[in-house]
Amino acid sequence: MKRITLLGLLFLPVFVQAQDDLIRRIENNKSYNTPSANDNDDRKYHFTKIIDLEHTDVCNQASSGTCWSYSTNSFLESEMMRLGKPPIKLAEMFSAHGVYMDKADNYVRMHGAVAWGDGGSLHDVINMYAKYGAMPQEAYTGLHYGTTKNKFAEMQAILKGILDAVVANPNGKLTPSWKKAYKEVLDSYLGEIPEKFKWDNRTYTPKSFAAERVGIHPEDYVEISSFTTDPYYKKTVLMVPDNWSFSRAYNVQLQDLTDIIDNALNKGFTVAWATDVSEKYFSWKNGVAFVPEKDYEDMDDSEKKYMFDGPKYERIITPEKRQLAFDNYETTDDHGMHITGMATDQKGKKYYIVKNSWGDKNDYKGYIYVSKAYVLYKTTAILLHKNGVPNRLREKMNI
Repeated sequence: MKRITLLGLLFLPVFVQAQDDLIRRIENNKSYNTPSANDNDDRKYHFTKIIDLEHTDVCNQASSGTCWSYSTNSFLESEMMRLGKPPIKLAEMFSAHGVYMDKADNYVRMHGAVAWGDGGSLHDVINMYAKYGAMPQEAYTGLHYGTTKNKFAEMQAILKGILDAVVANPNGKLTPSWKKAYKEVLDSYLGEIPEKFKWDNRTYTPKSFAAERVGIHPEDYVEISSFTTDPYYKKTVLMVPDNWSFSRAYNVQLQDLTDIIDNALNKGFTVAWATDVSEKYFSWKNGVAFVPEKDYEDMDDSEKKYMFDGPKYERIITPEKRQLAFDNYETTDDHGMHITGMATDQKGKKYYIVKNSWGDKNDYKGYIYVSKAYVLYKTTAILLHKNGVPNRLREKMNI
C-alpha cells in the first residue's frame, strides 16, 4: 500500500468528490455535442422503450388546473390494471369536487390565508378516494355549464368571491348558510354528486364503486420528496402552496428519488409525479425535458436553437443545487403527470416515459421523455404504492 502524505490527505476529499462527479457524468452523459447543421440524424432524439407499463389513453385537462387529478387518477387506472382489473376511466372531476368542498373549509378556517384556485396535490386524489370513494367518467363528467371541455375561470371566480365575502365576516359571526351557497354554485358547474348511480347494469354508491370496482387500499400509497432542510426518512409537511391540506410526505435523500422510481417501474408499478415545468429545457412541443449544462441565459444563439435537436450533456444535480432551486422559487409546484415507463436515447442514456394531460398534440402524441437529471432537480413529489419502494428504504421509512 502506498503511503499517503499530509498534503495528500488534505486533497483526498476533493479528489474523491471529483472522481464521484466524473462517474456520474459518465453515467448521465455520452458524447453529446451541439450538432452541426448537416448532421440531420444526430439532430433528433431516437427513443427505444425498455419498460412500458399498462396505462389508459391520454386525456386533456383543457382550461383547468386539475393536472393533479388527471395524473393521479391515471395512476389509479394503471393500478387497477396492475391488480388484474379491467381498466375503467375514472372521473377526475369527482375528485376535484371533493377537494373544492374540503379546501373551502380550510380557506375559511384560515381566514383566507391559504392558496386558492384549481390546483391540488397528488395526495388529494388518494385522500378523496378514502373519504368519498370514486366514480367512472361516464357517470360524472363534471361538465354542466355548456362546454365539452373543462373551462374553470368563471366557476373559480364565483367560488372565490363567495369565500372572500365569508372571510370578510360582515355579520360579525359566520352563518351556516355560506357552505350551502358555495356547494350550490359548485354543483351548478360540476354537477351534484349522486348518492347512487347506475353503471354497467349495476347500482353503486361512490364508496361501493371504489371498493368493488377500483379496489385499491388508500393506506398502501405513499408520497415522497427530498429536502435538505428536514430529517431523512421521516415525514415532513410538503411546503408548496397547493398543499392546502398540509399533508406530509416522506423525506428521502436525493438519489433515492430515482432509485425508488426505477425500482417501482422494474416491479411493474407506475408513479404519479409532481414537478416544475416552467423551465426552457422542458419542451412540451418536442416531448423532451432535460437539464443542460448551461443555464439558458448563458447559452449562445446556436445552443438555444439546437437545444432539443439531440442528446446533450447534462448538469450534475446535487442536493444543495436542488434545495437552492426550490428555496429561491426556480423550482415551483407547477404540474402533475404520470410516469409509465422507461426508454433510452440513441446514446444509451435513460429517460422516464411520462404521460401528460394536455392532449396529444405534441411530437410524442401526449407523452414526454424526461431525463433522470430533470427528475432529480425539478421533482416536488412522487406518489406510488409502498411495495414499489426498495426494501432497504422501506425499512428506513418504517413502512
